[in-house]
Amino acid sequence: MPVPALAARLIVDTAALIANWRAFAKASGGAIAGAAIKADGYGLGAPGVMAALAGAGCREFFVAHWGEVAALAPLPSGVRVAVLHGVADGEMATAMASPARPVLVTARQVAAWKPTGRICDVMIDTGMNRLGLTPAEALSGLLDGLDLDTLHSHLACTEVPSHPLNAAQRDAFAALSGRIPARRYALANSGGVCLGPDYCFDLTRPGVGLFGGGEGPGGTPLAPVARISAPILQIRDIPAGASVGYAATFTAQRPMRVAVAALGYADGYPRSASGVISSPSGALSSASGAIGSAAGRGSGSVGGIACPLIGRVSMDLTTFDVTDAPGAVEGGWIDVDFDLAATALASGRTQYELLTGLGARYARIYR
Repeated sequence: MPVPALAARLIVDTAALIANWRAFAKASGGAIAGAAIKADGYGLGAPGVMAALAGAGCREFFVAHWGEVAALAPLPSGVRVAVLHGVADGEMATAMASPARPVLVTARQVAAWKPTGRICDVMIDTGMNRLGLTPAEALSGLLDGLDLDTLHSHLACTEVPSHPLNAAQRDAFAALSGRIPARRYALANSGGVCLGPDYCFDLTRPGVGLFGGGEGPGGTPLAPVARISAPILQIRDIPAGASVGYAATFTAQRPMRVAVAALGYADGYPRSASGVISSPSGALSSASGAIGSAAGRGSGSVGGIACPLIGRVSMDLTTFDVTDAPGAVEGGWIDVDFDLAATALASGRTQYELLTGLGARYARIYR
């Protein structure tokens, strides 16, 4: 979809992205750190994310399906890509023509791929009961004759480090790695790397952590990677008593300047950031500050001056109180708070959902 001329900007801090990847690479110890860039690079634009990380030395990338590989063409020199969903019926010709390799996830896929003689990975389920061969299938001789690059499994409970399934999966995978010949073994995603070197094996697959989601290794904070800036389409001067937005949920208790910005829930900005009804005393009952503040509502800033979100977030537009921000002008920009952890807390959505929900209408800018 063409980016609108007056599109909100999704600004990707490539230095922060690289710093986060290097933190996971260091914590991976002797293992190689790759990067999961599925879902269009967790919403930030997979080609731009790949270019930045490849320039920093990342050579192993993971996507969900073959269409995501096509969007990355041409691949940077020396880069390898694995497709985590394997090869479905009807995808064999695409897979054979692709520079990427499949991660085979079912016995049917293994049987279809084996006659090609081509390199592949295999996923084994060690307790998540999602994609992957069962250990019994993997040990049955089914994999004999495969040119097996990497044997994978996936951890289910890394958000709770003390969960007993983490160690159980690690031990099960370690036992399988001693019985199934492969060039490399890979278990850990972002949270898995944070569990420690025993989970890292030969190759790690950090994903959301690269983009500032969750905690970093050792509980250290990760650098925020994405920020949003929206164009101001109109400045309105409204009198006391005027309402703003759908359902008139906000009523001004004093004369105000209101900025109407080109940003809405169609862009992935959460409707739960909407402002609420002002109090009879004249103070806003949604406090100025980031989503996740005591009031749990959204805000922006112009020239470093906080501008509370007022009224409801609508499909394409959001309104801000810019009374105290003289730098807010039509044709100017407002920086919109998008702290991942705080926004997730306020919206009831995960950080994964917030990132991957960022829409196609943004002008993605890599700095």
